[in-house]
Amino acid sequence: MDPLSGDAAPRTLDRREGPYGEVVLRERRGPGGEIHEIIANGCFLMDTSDGRSERLLVDAAHTALAGRPDPSVLIGGLGVGFSLAHAAAEPGWSRIAVAEREQAIIDWHTTGPLRRVSAAALADPRTTVLHTDLMAYLRHTSDTYDALCLDIDNGPDWTVTEDNSSLYAPDGLRACARRLSPGGVLAVWSAQPSENFERTLRNAGFSGVRTEEIAVARGVPDVVHLAVRPA
Repeated sequence: MDPLSGDAAPRTLDRREGPYGEVVLRERRGPGGEIHEIIANGCFLMDTSDGRSERLLVDAAHTALAGRPDPSVLIGGLGVGFSLAHAAAEPGWSRIAVAEREQAIIDWHTTGPLRRVSAAALADPRTTVLHTDLMAYLRHTSDTYDALCLDIDNGPDWTVTEDNSSLYAPDGLRACARRLSPGGVLAVWSAQPSENFERTLRNAGFSGVRTEEIAVARGVPDVVHLAVRPA
């Protein structure tokens, strides 16, 4: 048992070796019931204990697009499904796509225990699940969106796999900009603030760069980095 949280030790529900390494779905008993968590290559990614930061990621992008009719959104990373579920609960989004490269994570949502988070969102006719690596998709698709909401790592300074770091480099950010409509918003979740990433966003041609903090129970606040593709 975790002596700080009082949660029971987690048990493994599924463990798979994918093209980008190992992904694990675990379950533990918390004060409010069952909590599911995703571990990638031994690194904790996220769990179902809260979801405030994932919801703020989507809300911040939607608010920044205030007044734009029928905006569309691409969510980078399905994760435990909070971002997708929150986007689908907002009738203002006209089109919702989510890019997820791990088949295991998609399966945990379609036929596994994470259905309780995402079932309604996946059934929404506005929703499309793209089984693809986000960077490959950004570089090769001709699709454009009004918002990109990215939550595929613990942040630009703490990537799950080494190749993910290219997303936060100038070339990766320019790929994001090409997939945004003029005036579109990029929102990037991070477990900690990064002044260096803010500079990289500006150097990649984004404007209106700012960071919103999300209070957490312990430690440094989570943040959402926001930036706008100039019109």
